[in-house]
Amino acid sequence: MNIRLKPFGDIELVVPQKGSEKEAVSFLISKKEWVRKTLKKISDKEKTLTIFDESTVFNARTFNLKIEKHKRPDVRIQMKNSVLLISYPENIQVTDPAVQEAVRFGIEEGLRREAKSFLPGRLAWLASRHGFRFNKVFIKNLKSRWGSCSAVNNINLNLHLMRLPGELIDYVLLHELCHTVEKNHSTAFWTLLDSVTGNRAKDLDRKMNRYQTTIY
Repeated sequence: MNIRLKPFGDIELVVPQKGSEKEAVSFLISKKEWVRKTLKKISDKEKTLTIFDESTVFNARTFNLKIEKHKRPDVRIQMKNSVLLISYPENIQVTDPAVQEAVRFGIEEGLRREAKSFLPGRLAWLASRHGFRFNKVFIKNLKSRWGSCSAVNNINLNLHLMRLPGELIDYVLLHELCHTVEKNHSTAFWTLLDSVTGNRAKDLDRKMNRYQTTIY
């Protein structure tokens, strides 16, 4: 047995085929305190989540978001003529978790496509301009980091970088390139980063605080 809790969703109690109603109720009661604490966390998260609807404006570099109802019974995601179209059934609300998850998935896949097209080339250009060398570059949907650099100078970049202004994208790329030389955030690292950002490292780092790595 297990309990499923999601933002804007109901509490779901999953019971095995051979499980009884009595056992299910007993299991749920035994988890009462966990459910209470988890619901509190979810409630706090719901207050910060973006609720996407027909009036939401989300313009990426190569696509725009459009949400609309349709007469079919399923939620559909389509990319047509630079429009990310999310269509959902007329008999459900746009706030339904299935609709919200489809919107987020569609946006992330669109950003992934943009990131793969733009970031590796931009990273290579900045590396060549400033005399850095890196091994491989990977585009990932990182939850808490904009990027990282491994011990062998492989660079991971977050697809959500595509939501940032150009100067901050370059800042993150240069930040990781500096880690190919200085592996920690020592004084030497910040001196190097200052030298390739026009003495703006700390200023750009503060600007990064305005953004989150997820769109949720």
